[in-house]
Amino acid sequence: MYPYFRLAKEVWKFRSSAGLSVLDPHISTHRIWPWDLDPWMELNNGRTLTLFDLGRIPMSIRMGFDKVAKAKGWGITVAGNSTRYRKRVTVFTKLTQVCRVIGWDDRFSYIEQTFWRGDDCTAAMLLRSAVTSKAGLVPPREVMAALGQPTESPQLPQWVQTWITADGLRPWPPQR
Repeated sequence: MYPYFRLAKEVWKFRSSAGLSVLDPHISTHRIWPWDLDPWMELNNGRTLTLFDLGRIPMSIRMGFDKVAKAKGWGITVAGNSTRYRKRVTVFTKLTQVCRVIGWDDRFSYIEQTFWRGDDCTAAMLLRSAVTSKAGLVPPREVMAALGQPTESPQLPQWVQTWITADGLRPWPPQR
């Protein structure tokens, strides 16, 4: 089940926080509970992605996206990701999450999210996100303008550009 109570807690926790510019990081902390574990007693890979939601959603609210989306009838969706899991995470571990927008192109925004236990990065994800409307995808430049942010993206790092290119070569739809 989706952790709606945890999401509500995160939104509540940051309700009075300063707004963020689109390139500012959002930093939050998360505790790993028994229901976050897999049969090997470590943080479940799927739950890791869900916990990344708990950073991304408050970040977008702090940027003002919730108000703009409501006014324009927009939604937001995950359009792809690549995740690295590097350190074992067990019950009751406290993790710090850093969530930041890296940049955007004509269709998508790219977000990097990381989990840290002290100085050790336990997991890192590159996420491709799209804003949607009844007419289809909303160009990121239009989203940035609606947020009162610069519409030109910073140059995407080479590793992100390479991921975009490689993912574009992947057949779609896949073979059955």
